[in-house]
Amino acid sequence: MGKKRKMPGLNTSSTADISFMLLIFFLVTTSMDTDQGLGRTLPKPPEDDQLNNEIKVKERNILNIRINKDNYVMIGDDYATLADVKERAKEFIKNEDNRPNLPELKAKKIKGLGKTMMVTENHVISVQTDRGTDYGVYFAVQDALVAAYNELRDELAKAEFGYKYEFLTEDQQKAIREVYPQKISEAEPKKYGGQQ
Repeated sequence: MGKKRKMPGLNTSSTADISFMLLIFFLVTTSMDTDQGLGRTLPKPPEDDQLNNEIKVKERNILNIRINKDNYVMIGDDYATLADVKERAKEFIKNEDNRPNLPELKAKKIKGLGKTMMVTENHVISVQTDRGTDYGVYFAVQDALVAAYNELRDELAKAEFGYKYEFLTEDQQKAIREVYPQKISEAEPKKYGGQQ
């Protein structure tokens, strides 16, 4: 009777190395989705002496935009569509005709432009939502407001430098931002009406 032969085992000593190399390969070659948010610069925390003093802003310098739980947008006391938000914001920020119900114009020397311009530097756009507001509508309103600033900046950049805002140098962009500073305020969401 013959001897039983032992079946040779598989050499698995390099399996861990191969797995590690495959893991590194896939980490390097795949792209990860990155979350995108709204680009906002938060205000600095108030100093101790500012805590007791309320910041006074004239009513004419504030554009109130409210979005209710049914996703209806109100600008001031008027209902508005998302298309209206951008145009009303541009009109508010620019106040070309110096109307008394829009932000007050002040003369400001803009170094980068080498001249004094009338600007609405004290304007604020306040966005307030209901706790039941859809994120899609909220982001659409935010996008419309940012588009309003971008269009105003592009118009001024083309008039002053002949190029769109994004193609200007950093100093030129800074001068344009002095004329149209982005001032969007986020008011705390409220719950209007009955139970939710």
